[in-house]
Amino acid sequence: MPVDEIVRKIIISALPILFAIVLHEVAHGYTAFKLGDPTAKFLGRLTLNPISHIDIFGTIIMPILLYILSNGQFVIGYAKPVPIDPSNFRNPKRDMALCAASGPLTNILLATLSFLFLKYVLMPISDITSFELIESVLKPFTLILTASISINVILASFNLLPVPPLDGGRILMGFLPHRQAIALSKIEPYGFLIVIILVIAGISNLIVLPIARFLLSLIKML
Repeated sequence: MPVDEIVRKIIISALPILFAIVLHEVAHGYTAFKLGDPTAKFLGRLTLNPISHIDIFGTIIMPILLYILSNGQFVIGYAKPVPIDPSNFRNPKRDMALCAASGPLTNILLATLSFLFLKYVLMPISDITSFELIESVLKPFTLILTASISINVILASFNLLPVPPLDGGRILMGFLPHRQAIALSKIEPYGFLIVIILVIAGISNLIVLPIARFLLSLIKML
């Protein structure tokens, strides 16, 4: 892919990636706050200011590298994890699962809103406006919203992998019996290494892609 094409696509994807990652983390912190844990609020992490959430590697370097290496087919990233203290929860096991679920649900909501705006606002406007306006304004917005749909669906699907510290692993721990949940929690220190191995081996696609296709099919039914 030509360098100018890579740069153009990175610029188009930058804003959706930033929104997807920041709102994902804010959702974790806000849910924890509503369930009784003010840790994220006290540390200033319930803000939409991206500076408070950006991780240089996870938010900037990794998405760019993945985009280039996958020829624009796969982009994923992460922000600084929002700190949560389960001891503040009334029901730590259940509430941690709810906090974990709030991140992917937020990304699914963002993907849905992007699709609805694209389908019911931009597309009707494009039928009644000038070619110049379409090329200068509507086309860039269409590309950004299209990127937002795919990025948020992939981010939600990837985070639902049942490996802690990913959200899917923490959601699963909320449903497992106590002994099995404790056993699963013990792999958390090695979780990212396990995820990397799953990605390199292509095993993660067996879970992520079916979830992504299912979510996209639901969204497109709206």
